[in-house]
This record gives sequence, structure tokens and C-alpha cells, in this order.
Amino acid sequence: MSRSRIAAPNAWRTEDFQQDREWSYELTQSDRVDIKWALKNACTSGLTIPFGAGQFPLGAFGEQLKRLRVELEEGSGVMFLRGLEIDDYGLEGTRTVYWGIGAHLGVGLAQNPRGDLLVNVRDEGGDPYLDPTQRGYHTAQRLPFHNDQGDVVGLLCFRSAKAGGLSCICSAAAIHDKMLDTRPDLVEALYGPFYADVRGEEPAGRKPYYVEPRFAVFNGRFYAQHGPTYIRSAQRFPEVPRLTGQQLEAMDMIDTLAASEEFRVDMDFRPGDLQFLNNHLVLHSRTTFEDFAQPELKRHLLRLWLCTPYYKEIPPFFKDRYEDMDFWLRHPVTK
Repeated sequence: MSRSRIAAPNAWRTEDFQQDREWSYELTQSDRVDIKWALKNACTSGLTIPFGAGQFPLGAFGEQLKRLRVELEEGSGVMFLRGLEIDDYGLEGTRTVYWGIGAHLGVGLAQNPRGDLLVNVRDEGGDPYLDPTQRGYHTAQRLPFHNDQGDVVGLLCFRSAKAGGLSCICSAAAIHDKMLDTRPDLVEALYGPFYADVRGEEPAGRKPYYVEPRFAVFNGRFYAQHGPTYIRSAQRFPEVPRLTGQQLEAMDMIDTLAASEEFRVDMDFRPGDLQFLNNHLVLHSRTTFEDFAQPELKRHLLRLWLCTPYYKEIPPFFKDRYEDMDFWLRHPVTK
């Protein structure tokens, strides 16, 4: 079957991305005032997460977010904000501000069976390569290129690492096009079904894996899904088909291209930075990091998953994922 190229602006390479800075925005003093007023009003009214954009008005900064959202949804798939005054807010205030900004971009999604809407990203030990129930964001290890659930993943840096911990991103659409030019046979394999481990987070009665393509087009829009660690760990289930040589080669080629200088962009998070990525267009990874010895100084990010109005209809191949997230929100595990 003949596949079509995705092309710009969704498909970009390192040089293009670094020259076109539409994805990057530094907060102005006026923006900071808008945010402080919104936080003050939220605290005065006793507002708690979750809440909607209408309950956290951001004035002119809210209008700026609308413009930036176009780049996130229809452009490069990246939105990067710098200059949030987290020292003034403290952790709880930062959580409120972060959720409020996210509410202007979409609707927050549950990220685990506990129904957590904001997740702490920090090293809690363990090895996701040895333990099939361990999550990579709770370790200091390098994470391979992948994408998360929902339409958008957000990361806010509350504290940075002593060393390392770079965020690395690339355009999945550009990798698709490169592979289409050089190995169309592997692209075709990636449009077929792959089995991904849910790692013990499936609701009762559900299968412990998702069955999805790695590349897909739905309603004229491109979707990528890449998570080699979860694909390989799904092989522990005897009923899951064994990965073919072609499937393994295709995943390896994605990893190789994603890590290359031609496609990879590295970002060094500072406290107060916010990164939002379109999960359907952009892959991300993280380098190994070294933490401070003092607990209060250890690397700490906050993660947010969003469903956005731009992607109104859920593709049938993501149906199980969204049903699980909805179940987690409505029936959180409290023990």
C-alpha cells in the first residue's frame, strides 16, 4: 500500500526547528502579573484541582496561549514557555498555576489507576528494564524515545538535576518521511499492529496490553505511537504474537534516527520552564541524570496529560487507552 509523506510543518529536522522559534516563548512581566492575579484569586476562592480555564482567567496571557496552541496542535507540535516564577508560588502554588495554564490548552487526563491528574517525575529507584511494573519517570536512568498518552504531555521543571537530565525531542512525522524515502517496507510494518504492555495498570477484566499501530492516519491527521520498552515487555505474555525481524528492525530504525543529530533537539530544563508536546507528532526522551544528595534539592518535574479540542474524535486504535484513563478518573484506586 502506498503511504503519503507528512511534510512540514509537522515534519521538521533539527536545523529547521532551531531556526524557527515559533514554538518558544519567554514570559513577559505582564504575563507574570496575569498569572499572579489568577493564582491569588484561586487561593482566595479556595479553588482546587481539577478546575477549568474559566475559573482561572489569565487575561492577555490567556490570549497568547491560544496563539501558541496553534503551533502545538498544527505546527511543530512543541510549545516551550520560560520564566514562571515558581519561587514565589511554592510547590502547591506552582501546581495550581501549572494546572491553570494546562486548562487553557485542554482537559486534564488521569495518568494512573490512582486517578492522579498531576504526576511527580523524580527518581524513586528501581529499574524499568528489569521490573515490568516499574515506570521510567520514577528513575534516573536514560529513557528511550517514546510518547505518552493523551493528545499533549506537559512537563514543568520545579527543580533541575545536579547534572544531566536533558529533555530530547524529535519529530515523529519527519522520521516517518525519512523512512518512507529509504525503507518503505519498514514504514508499512509500522502501520500494522503492535502489542504494548500496560504494566499492571489495566482495570479489572481488561487485557494487560494494547494493540495499536506505530504509525497511522485518521481523519487526515498523522498519529505516531512509539514505546519500545513497552513493546518488548509485552512479549512476556504467551498469547502475544512474537515480534518479527521486520518489526524489530523498524523500531530500531526509529530509535537510531530519533537519536541522530539530524532529528534530535536537546533542551536543558531550568526551574520555571514548561514544555508541552503533541504526543501524536513528537517523540521525547531523557538523558541519565545525577541528583543532589539533599532531598530538598533533588530533580523534580510535574507531568500533565491533556486531551485537546483539536483532536475531537478519538481514533479507534486508541480507544482502549482512553477508556482506561476515563476509568482511572472515575474509579481511582485509593489503597
